[in-house]
Amino acid sequence: MTLFGDPATWLPLAFAALMGLSILVYVILDGFDLGVGILFPLATDAEKDRMVAAIGPFWDANETWLVLAVGLLLVAFPAAHGTILTALYLPVAIMLIGLILRGVAFEFRAKTTGTQKVRWNLAFFLGSLSASLSQGYMLGIYIMGLEQSATTVAFGLLTAVCLTAGYGLIGASWLIIKTEGDLQTRAVNWARRNLWGVILGLGAVSLASPLVSSRIFEKWFSFPSIILLAPLPLMSALLLFVLWTALKHLPDSKDRWSWVPFSVTATLFTLAFSGLAYSFYPYVVPEKLTLYESASAPESLFIILLGAIFVLPVIIGYTILAYTVFRGKATELTYD
Repeated sequence: MTLFGDPATWLPLAFAALMGLSILVYVILDGFDLGVGILFPLATDAEKDRMVAAIGPFWDANETWLVLAVGLLLVAFPAAHGTILTALYLPVAIMLIGLILRGVAFEFRAKTTGTQKVRWNLAFFLGSLSASLSQGYMLGIYIMGLEQSATTVAFGLLTAVCLTAGYGLIGASWLIIKTEGDLQTRAVNWARRNLWGVILGLGAVSLASPLVSSRIFEKWFSFPSIILLAPLPLMSALLLFVLWTALKHLPDSKDRWSWVPFSVTATLFTLAFSGLAYSFYPYVVPEKLTLYESASAPESLFIILLGAIFVLPVIIGYTILAYTVFRGKATELTYD
C-alpha cells in the first residue's frame, strides 16, 4: 500500500475523483433524460412518444451513476455522508420520490391509453420536475455551506430553477440529435429559452461561491491564480456564444450540426463542475470537513478501491454499448 506514497493521502483523493466523475457523468447523462421529462407538457401526444423513444434505451442506466456517486460517498466518506444527508434530508427525499414516480410513469404510460395515459404523462413530468428542482436546491444549499437561513434558502430556490433550466437545455439538445422534422425544430426553440436560465445560474454560482468563503475568494482572486484561472470563465463565455450561434442556425437541412448544442452544453457543465471542485477542495463538506478528515481508514479504502476497479469499467462498458447500439435518430415508439 506504500507503492504510490502515503495511502492516507492519495486514497481519499482518488475516491474524491471517482465520486466527482460519477456526479458529473450523472448530471450530463441523466440530466438530458430529466430534461426531456421537463419538456413533456410542451409537446403533442405523438411527440411525447417520440421523446420517450429518444431516451428509452438510456434513462435507467444513466441513473446508475447517481447510485455509484452516493455509494462512494457512503463508503469512502461516511462522516461527510451523514452530515450532508442530515442537512439535505427533505430535498433528498423529494428527489427519490420524483425518480421513483418518473420510473413508474415511464413504464405504465406505455401500457394504457386515453385519460390514464394523460395522467401517467403528467406523473412523468412531475417526477422529472421534482427531481430536477430538488437537485438544484441541494446544489445551492451545498454552495452556501449547508446553512439554513432565508438567504441560503432563496439562493437554493434560484439554483433549483436554474439547474432545471440547464436540464431542459441539455434535454432539448439531446432531442435535436435524436429527432427530426417539427419536433427537432421545437427542440431548438426549447433550447434557446432554457439557455437564459443556464446563463443566470452560471452567473449566480460564480458570484456566490467566492462571496460565501474568504478561502474560496483567495483561491480565485489572489495572484497568480487570477491569471492562471482566467481561461475558465473566458472559455465558458466563448462556449455560450458558440451555443447561441449554433441554435440560431439550427435545424440544419442536412443535419450536420445537430450534435453541437449537446456537446457544447456538456462541456459547459464540465467546466462549471471543475470550477466548483477547485473552489471547495479539499473540503467535502464546505468549510467543515476535508476529504482526509471524513475518509474511512486507508485499509478499508484500499479494499473498496479494488472493487471499484472492477465495477467502474463494467458501468462504462455497458454505457458505451447502449449508446453505440441505439445511435441514430429515435424511431417510432412500439412495445411489440
